[in-house]
Amino acid sequence: MTAKEVLQLAERTQARMVDLRFTDLPGLWHHVSFPIAQLQEKSFEDGFGIDGSSIRGWAAIHESDMLLVPDPSTAMLDPFRDVPTLSMIGDIIDPITKQQYPRDPRYVAKKAEAYLGFTGVADVAYFGAEAEFFIFDNIRFDQREHCGFYFIDAEEGRWNSAREERNLGYRPRYKEGYFPVPPTDHYQDLRTEMALALEGCGLQVECHHHEVATGGQAEIDFRFAPLLRAGDAMMLFKYIVRNVAYQYGKTVTFMPKPLFMDNGSGMHTHQSLWLKNKPLFSGELYAGLSQTALWYIGGLLKHAPAVAAFCAPTTNSYKRLVPGFEAPVNLAYSRRNRSAAVRIPMYSPNPKSKRIEFRPPDAACNPYLAFSALLMAGLDGIANKIDPGEPLDKDIYDLSPEELKNVPSLPGSLEDALKALEHDHDFLLKGDVFTEEVVNLWIDYKMKNEVQAVRMRPHPYEFALYYDA
Repeated sequence: MTAKEVLQLAERTQARMVDLRFTDLPGLWHHVSFPIAQLQEKSFEDGFGIDGSSIRGWAAIHESDMLLVPDPSTAMLDPFRDVPTLSMIGDIIDPITKQQYPRDPRYVAKKAEAYLGFTGVADVAYFGAEAEFFIFDNIRFDQREHCGFYFIDAEEGRWNSAREERNLGYRPRYKEGYFPVPPTDHYQDLRTEMALALEGCGLQVECHHHEVATGGQAEIDFRFAPLLRAGDAMMLFKYIVRNVAYQYGKTVTFMPKPLFMDNGSGMHTHQSLWLKNKPLFSGELYAGLSQTALWYIGGLLKHAPAVAAFCAPTTNSYKRLVPGFEAPVNLAYSRRNRSAAVRIPMYSPNPKSKRIEFRPPDAACNPYLAFSALLMAGLDGIANKIDPGEPLDKDIYDLSPEELKNVPSLPGSLEDALKALEHDHDFLLKGDVFTEEVVNLWIDYKMKNEVQAVRMRPHPYEFALYYDA
């Protein structure tokens, strides 16, 4: 859609407001709204002035003036607003240099795509991310000097099976929530409403279903897209899913591990490279892969500890990424095998369907940064012809300690992932995709605001362990 077409859309839909959105460094959407009369054709070049000093990971107060320039190709009518509102994603521009702001995550994704073209390896990288989430009915949490707690409730939660008032049963057992039909699956209709809202906003939904955990764990899959558009789509996906749930009096979280002793929520990320409309990952080697694909896997496995700092970027992520449980922490690759960090799906013999799936990420990530880091790791594998080693076609969870000792694993905490990133990030700096400033900013922000903040606070279970010590 062009700037003129956006203005025609605004007129046709009688939009009265324009809402511009952008992503902070950790990965949350922010927005600012203007009366529609302020949107003119020159707005797509001149942008709108905003204050960037209060956005996480952005400018200091003495350099806070920014321009927000709408991208006309992202225009849509927001389905959740009472007043007709035209929504667009914007790019952040420095008003002095007129260059894109280096801390804007969307700019990192743009540079990653540009670098891919520069290498000549491929001209498009497709990403398809499967974001799992929970649908809850009530959530309470607080942390103060003298107390700290969280309390989750969900009508579908197995823990409500003993409830006395109006209890109709039909709740998924712990770790047995995969694909049950209603009424055990309480949210068939709600997920359908979400899927229809997603399609109404331009995302092509492929399927939806209940996930493994009790308490309303769900997944809605939508079609893959080039890296930048995949990042835009994930931001839109989370916005729509949350708002549909909110309309129904429910709350959605993409937090990786909200429930103890049940499955967490991941974001399995499918990737493939194409050149001149031809798939580069299809070949005659292991699992129908090409040598290019195997080198790409080699890069992912080599740099996975550092990439985890962007793909599994919360302290809570490592409650899900625990050895011996449902998440793949062992850095191996395999066809079909969901216990490997890299899986090669085998659903279709069509070369166009050939792709690899990286399973450790979760949807609490910033998708622009996560997808860019994955691409840069894979490209480094291709550039340096990194051998991924032999595939591991066994259930990794059943391997003996002797068999496991030679299989590397992901970091065990966000702190360890950040340390890995600190020591291994040269591959991210190629083509100026990530900069030293952005990498260091990410490490410093995460260490100060998350790692140290969580470390300083007593954990409720510590009282059970140590109060009588």
